[in-house]
Amino acid sequence: MNFLSRRSLLAIAAVTDIALHARPTPVSAKALAARHSLPPRHLEPVLQALVRHGILKGVRGPRGGYELARERRRITAGDIVRVAMAAQDEEGAVPVSRLAEVVVAPLVQRGTEAFLAELDRVTVDDLCNKAQAEMAVEMASPVDFTI
Repeated sequence: MNFLSRRSLLAIAAVTDIALHARPTPVSAKALAARHSLPPRHLEPVLQALVRHGILKGVRGPRGGYELARERRRITAGDIVRVAMAAQDEEGAVPVSRLAEVVVAPLVQRGTEAFLAELDRVTVDDLCNKAQAEMAVEMASPVDFTI
């Protein structure tokens, strides 16, 4: 059973992919979509939400695309999932009843907080290191510059 939405999984994969491939030039949505076998229109809303929340930076122009807005060791999986969840919450309706408000919502809130706390222990740097070890992902440059 998977507790993360498809959008959350996609957001984590996209940010990790961008962290791995954004040097020396930003990653285009088209290249990102091709690597994940998705149409670019599925990625754009997620990428734009990540830009609005300061996880990614959009670069305009013919060689534009996306790159990390901060160092990969300063972005957690929890940060990414919170953005994806917020974007998803804007779309869907939630049940409105006394039972949902008093009993179900607090339970779900506690579980969500515990789950996100665990995701906060994992950085994009950790994910990149695992990807490189497990999948032998090749990067143009393995250096993460601190500015």
